[in-house]
Amino acid sequence: MGIMKKLRLAAFAASFFAVAGLMPAAPAQAQGLPTNPGQTVDTIAAIVNDGVITQRELDERVGLIARRLQQQNAPVPPTDQLRAQVLNQMVLERIQLQKAKEDGITVDDASVQRTLERLAQANGLDLASYRARIEAAGVSWNTFTRDARTELTLSKLREKEVDSKISVSDAEVANYIASQRGPNAGQTNDLHFEHILIKAPLNASETDIEAAQAKANALLKQAQSGDKFSSLAKSNSQAADAKQGGDMGFLAPSKLPPEFVTAAATMRPGEVNPSLIRTNDGFEIVRLVDRRAGQGTAGAAPTLVQTHVRHILLRVGEGGMPEPEARQKLLEIKREVQAGGDFAKFARTYSQDGSASQGGDLGWISPGETVPEFERAMNTLQDGQISDPVRTEYGYHLIQVLERREAEGSVTQQMDLARQAIGQRKAEQAYADWLRELRDSAYVDYKIAGMTPPQN
Repeated sequence: MGIMKKLRLAAFAASFFAVAGLMPAAPAQAQGLPTNPGQTVDTIAAIVNDGVITQRELDERVGLIARRLQQQNAPVPPTDQLRAQVLNQMVLERIQLQKAKEDGITVDDASVQRTLERLAQANGLDLASYRARIEAAGVSWNTFTRDARTELTLSKLREKEVDSKISVSDAEVANYIASQRGPNAGQTNDLHFEHILIKAPLNASETDIEAAQAKANALLKQAQSGDKFSSLAKSNSQAADAKQGGDMGFLAPSKLPPEFVTAAATMRPGEVNPSLIRTNDGFEIVRLVDRRAGQGTAGAAPTLVQTHVRHILLRVGEGGMPEPEARQKLLEIKREVQAGGDFAKFARTYSQDGSASQGGDLGWISPGETVPEFERAMNTLQDGQISDPVRTEYGYHLIQVLERREAEGSVTQQMDLARQAIGQRKAEQAYADWLRELRDSAYVDYKIAGMTPPQN
């Protein structure tokens, strides 16, 4: 099983481990749900192409999410907001399942059974005990099994439509390896960047930061769609070199922001970085113009570095906190830790993943073993340094690097790890683009008053 499939399976398991905790299911009255599901009129909540999502299906999923939030002692969003979030997610899921059916993708019972056994084993239980634990938490085994089948189906669909089409060049691998010693270390190439800065200092208000990020995201889409980068920079950048089209010329890695150097490791000349770069000054959009041989240690043997890291994770969106609240909470924790607080204690109290009981300690991480956004942020940190809140598909993380060491193994093994890391990053971006196109081409008609499609 590839590393991306393992990560998705782990995410599926983690979401249900939270539901299948030792706490009893919350009573229906506490969830604001019908006390007798048989009284629910099974009307249509949404039409999705030639299929429907029923009110009963929506109520069941909302109830599951509500129980999860209550068991985590997390705030439950207002009922209308939670239902809207859950329904949008169900629409996206249904569109993918319809595509899988068109493509002839199926998952047999034996595959589902093996997955359930792996999940039970990962939780330290035999299958019968695991089932009892799931059902004790208020989740029917049929529902859990159905969702496992859905996850496997979506994974096979993604493999066919996206992951199997990703390629990684040897040059990308070499550049990635050169970036793994930490900020600016091991780099032998001078880099030529163009950039657009939208100012948003770290001490700015939440409203100003969100407005700056929205503007930067809009400009990023323009840059990726083919608009001339230098013209966008002249019209919009708030950096001193805006009049020069944001052209920074060739610079040694030591003279560039470490975030730029890390991004360059997986970029081709002419490519716009697919995500915004957060710096102390604001949000940066960068385009790698070219690279050339510098005065570094050309010819040195490539090495990779493992990073000993810990984190605090706060989940957001469906089943989690509102994004501004999560970011603000992690910023408060960061300030307290920098003032002498115990990072591990905060992790045990607040982190919403399996590492919480270990004080957030993830152990030694090799390149490619975590999601791209987490790895990119981790690679910019010095030993002992704590990141600002980092957004990934799992929520917001506060990351602290404890130490680094050279990875053992042959050069071939190291290159394989690098290739996996680059492939994962490219696949995540390609999957997001494919999913957006699939959603845009689907017919969706919401039948619940006030519901509107999510904005891309």
